[in-house]
Amino acid sequence: MTRTIHAVKGTLLAAFLSITGTVCEAKVTLPGCFTDKMVLQQKTNVNLWGMASADKNVVITTSWNKKSYTIKADAAGNWKTKVATPTYGGPYTITFNDGEQTELKDVLIGEVWVCSGQSNMEMTPTAMYGDIVNFPQEKAAANFPQIRMLKIENATNIKQQTEFTTRGDWQICTPETFPKFSAVAYFFARNLYESKHIPIGIINTTWGGTIAEAWTSGDALKQMPAFAPKVEAMESSPTEKELLARYENELHQWIGLIDKKDPSYANGKLPWIESGYSDAAWKTIKVPGFWEKNGMPDFDGIVGFRKVINVPAAWAGKDLVINLGALDDMDVTWFNGVEVGHNEIYFANREYTIPGKLVKAGENVIAVRVFDTGGNGGFDEKPVNIAPVGKPGEAINLAGDWKYNIINKMTDMPPMPYRPDGPNRPTVLYNAMVNPIINYTIKGAIWYQGESNADRAYQYRTLFPLMINNWRNKWGQGNFPFYFVQLAAYMPKDKAPVESAWAELREAQLLTLKQPNTGMAVTIDIGDGGNIHPANKQDVGRRLALIARAKTYGEKVNYSGPVYTSAKANGNAMELTFSNAAGLKAKGDKPTGFAIAGADKKFYWADAKIEGNKVIVSSAEVTAPVAVRYGWGNNPDCNLYNADDLPASPFRTDDWQGITFGKE
Repeated sequence: MTRTIHAVKGTLLAAFLSITGTVCEAKVTLPGCFTDKMVLQQKTNVNLWGMASADKNVVITTSWNKKSYTIKADAAGNWKTKVATPTYGGPYTITFNDGEQTELKDVLIGEVWVCSGQSNMEMTPTAMYGDIVNFPQEKAAANFPQIRMLKIENATNIKQQTEFTTRGDWQICTPETFPKFSAVAYFFARNLYESKHIPIGIINTTWGGTIAEAWTSGDALKQMPAFAPKVEAMESSPTEKELLARYENELHQWIGLIDKKDPSYANGKLPWIESGYSDAAWKTIKVPGFWEKNGMPDFDGIVGFRKVINVPAAWAGKDLVINLGALDDMDVTWFNGVEVGHNEIYFANREYTIPGKLVKAGENVIAVRVFDTGGNGGFDEKPVNIAPVGKPGEAINLAGDWKYNIINKMTDMPPMPYRPDGPNRPTVLYNAMVNPIINYTIKGAIWYQGESNADRAYQYRTLFPLMINNWRNKWGQGNFPFYFVQLAAYMPKDKAPVESAWAELREAQLLTLKQPNTGMAVTIDIGDGGNIHPANKQDVGRRLALIARAKTYGEKVNYSGPVYTSAKANGNAMELTFSNAAGLKAKGDKPTGFAIAGADKKFYWADAKIEGNKVIVSSAEVTAPVAVRYGWGNNPDCNLYNADDLPASPFRTDDWQGITFGKE
């Protein structure tokens, strides 16, 4: 609600200023990222740009060198120039004069980093995602006037924008403003500041639950066949209305494909949604409540739910309203075999009208197909009921035992079409939240994202490096530092070695280290099985800062845990060798998190012991081992560290897909 109000205010203000002519005619207009209290990158030539009257001269004066620079606006009023910045310091002023003066005050010169990604980067110290560890103490201590953040308001656009929907405002870090900061970015900046004592500027462009392709420009995405048609369709569609119509058609086709993937599908029908179907072989689960919490094994994919209800004779032939609460993630709902609604919005309330012609006295069947892409799945804790339209007081409670059946794994499903009115569409976040700052001179970027791409981890191997190089090409600053966070542990622990989409995504992130000037903060040890937003953001920021301090600023600090380098079989054991392994150790009695397999690709939990910079892995179940995996799961037990207490990344020595299970 707040963001919408701000956006409307910004739009009305822009319209007013345009009408009165005060922006374009009487005064230089600066982009939304240029405000009082801003931080500019030190010891370089920073870009300054804006708007003025056509063909008019703009004089820029900087207080750090008392110099003036004159630049002439073009016929459209655009101007851009470069200004040399000194070694860190301030506060300074910058004035822009085209006959009427604009002055920016309290400008610092220091180090500027972009922070971006989805909710774990967006997460503030206390918010809807939960409080960070030791929030009261951290808030009280957050008095760093030389750490400053520019928050870019959430926005989407199918066309590249040169300005934000809402103007920014650089915030000085104080205990009062601290709760608005990205927690990861703050702890990253704090660690840098305490090490370097240089002003740190953070440009926070984040949006929870978003996919990497939304943060990538269209010209880059066209290099990938999976995205090229979608980008071209968006570019050729002049209105959001046309995109919405196209989406509805694609969604209908997608639902049809999901139907056909159901093993029970026959003769154009799904038998289990019909009233005459026998669900005696199905299992029982309590509804409402996420399936992981109500006894069903952790599962990402499609699950069918059924419930037979007795409808009073007085309701026969009358329109009903069914309320299913909020579902995670998507659903299609049927009543007596006829679809009554579907929704593709994560956690949106499901309230569907059932036409009276479907309603009969006695037994009726409700069928719900839920498609969960990760994390919790199914019904939340909200009430579920059904009632005649306009008569909620007569509602029948649907809580209790429902029948359920696992239908298909998520990885076997075709990708869902993108909503045309949300952030999870190719290019729309790049267009609205990255492109407007492309001219802003930076030192580097930190990134925390991947949860929303975990179901397409193999694609992420190409997509993530593409995005990094896309940003570097657009910024025009060469291969600037790009440091990212590997996904933390999450979801219930596995009783036996299994396939894991999150493990595959972590592997894709690990492989991205092949790109120049990249670094990865491993967080497998500081996750939370019950919370996709772990509260320990201090160590996330610190580990990112260690990478920057070592690789960007040349400090003699270790920034990486043990790195797997090679494996060889030695009798009934596998010997794993690691680099960066000085003081290789296990926190606990012995190393955990290892699984081993022979040529049959059947993995078993393994015993492991440390010998120097090697780990020896074996199992009585595997006499001739050929492959080892470490930390291969959604929420694995991992305890391998080096002397600096930095954890080893999960890894595998094989490249198999479709493994089988060993003993629990």
